[in-house]
Amino acid sequence: MSRPRKWRMVCDMPSSKWFGPLNRDSLKPELCMSIEEYECIRLIDLEKLTQEETAQRMQVARTTVQRIYEQARMKVAKSLVEGFMLKIEGGDYELCDGKQLLTHCGSCHRMGHGHSQD
Repeated sequence: MSRPRKWRMVCDMPSSKWFGPLNRDSLKPELCMSIEEYECIRLIDLEKLTQEETAQRMQVARTTVQRIYEQARMKVAKSLVEGFMLKIEGGDYELCDGKQLLTHCGSCHRMGHGHSQD
């Protein structure tokens, strides 16, 4: 029996859930990126945080961030290179309310807690 997955702290939701080529081949299935994979890409690539800093913000181990980030980058690469649509949804996350002392994010766009619906 595996242990339950830990909720990952997320401070920013995507402004759009769909990304991909305009001339999409309708026969290709879409790729699904979780909210926490999106958050890893945002924190590491956009905010230029280290994996250790990202792990602190998301309240998980650095090795977990490394695994999530690797999965997210693979999905972005497949979307760019092979023309797959990328849909961002679901996952095991808790939406930051901007009050957590551990995250020090200051970039939350929503107030209140939220859990994924999947």
